[in-house]
Amino acid sequence: MLQVHDAWFGYARDTPVLRGVSLTVPAGGFAGILGPNGSGKTTLLRLLAGTRRPTRGSVTLDGADLTQVSRAALARRMAVVPQETHPAFEYTVLEIALMGRYPHLHAFEIEGPDDLSIARQSLEATGTLALQDRLFSTLSGGEKQRVVIAAALAQLGRTRPSNAAHAILLLDEPTAALDLAYQLDVAALLRDLQQRLPLAIVVSTHDLNFAAGLCSTIVLLKQGEVVASGPVDAVITPDSIRQLYGVEAEVERRSSTGRLIVVPVSRASEPGGAS
Repeated sequence: MLQVHDAWFGYARDTPVLRGVSLTVPAGGFAGILGPNGSGKTTLLRLLAGTRRPTRGSVTLDGADLTQVSRAALARRMAVVPQETHPAFEYTVLEIALMGRYPHLHAFEIEGPDDLSIARQSLEATGTLALQDRLFSTLSGGEKQRVVIAAALAQLGRTRPSNAAHAILLLDEPTAALDLAYQLDVAALLRDLQQRLPLAIVVSTHDLNFAAGLCSTIVLLKQGEVVASGPVDAVITPDSIRQLYGVEAEVERRSSTGRLIVVPVSRASEPGGAS
């Protein structure tokens, strides 16, 4: 279980970006972090990953403060998929996947047959094994995102169901630069991985429909504070969307899929003014 308790954080001493944020990601959970630009979504994801430490409050993994967990041990339990990946050199898809094996290697150790096998299994799990010899730079946006997710799976060593402790996958705006078809592909991939593997997933996203279709719990952030948190049905409401984005929206459940659909209608009216 990954938990944030009453966390405060600021890049400048007198300007907090997060104010008293709490979040619980249970083993096997699927959590979404939503909010407008500048709300603190990416910063919260960094606290969860242990790359930033809260100035107040705590972040714990299975009850242990992240500051007490070694970086190598943490990297074997938790992997981050950034919004964009731009390697400094030309690498093949297989080489990108192999990079995920770094926390399992000793100093100056190179990847062995087991690492190569896990990297290929990770590519297979994300539907990209056929691309293993292609240069990463030649792939489409959706293909790149799948390969980076494969590298994260290789880092965690999770490609098949097992009895190992649940790992955690953190994704920052995983569909931001993708067209609609690739957004659907990535959503289907994450849903499949979360259901098949001992894996908890946290996504930071602007896309209400993406989050509503995937997540079991959601946290809404505005100016670094939690506006609402809890199960999707309780959080994704017209009132919370109005409060978060200043937008009037209709929220309905599709009978064909059982999922919530958010339809933006107009900007919310300001008191004493026009919409």
